[in-house]
Amino acid sequence: MQKLNFPSYSFRFKNSENKVAIFDEIRKKFIILTPEEWVRQHVVSFLLEEKKYPKSYINVEKLIKVNDLNKRYDVVVFQPNGDLFLLVECKAPGVKITQDTFDQIARYNLTLKAEYLMVTNGLNHYFCQMDFENEKYHFLKELPDFTTK
Repeated sequence: MQKLNFPSYSFRFKNSENKVAIFDEIRKKFIILTPEEWVRQHVVSFLLEEKKYPKSYINVEKLIKVNDLNKRYDVVVFQPNGDLFLLVECKAPGVKITQDTFDQIARYNLTLKAEYLMVTNGLNHYFCQMDFENEKYHFLKELPDFTTK
């Protein structure tokens, strides 16, 4: 797999039916390794190791309803009170991050109401803080650490 713009992390792999699978610490199971999954697993490690977000507050790949359509978010981080702190949209490294990508995560966030957004293809990372009152988001240089919330 391609080297990503994250620190180096160690992952567990196994071969399953002639495909490589990577162990997901959050879902507690092996997932077939796709370019997008490679990015997703780096994001999870980044949130756990660099940002010190507790594992119990992180959720990966769950179904949500957006305008009566079933969609899946990539990664979310909850606050201790159960509110959504962070919504992450992961793309494969070969996928360019465009306005459409931001529109997608913004649509999801109309339902989820996360305070922060992260969009990444593993090479480029974008962080935003929501301004719900004015219906826009502000770009940030990085996400806050867990302890600073």
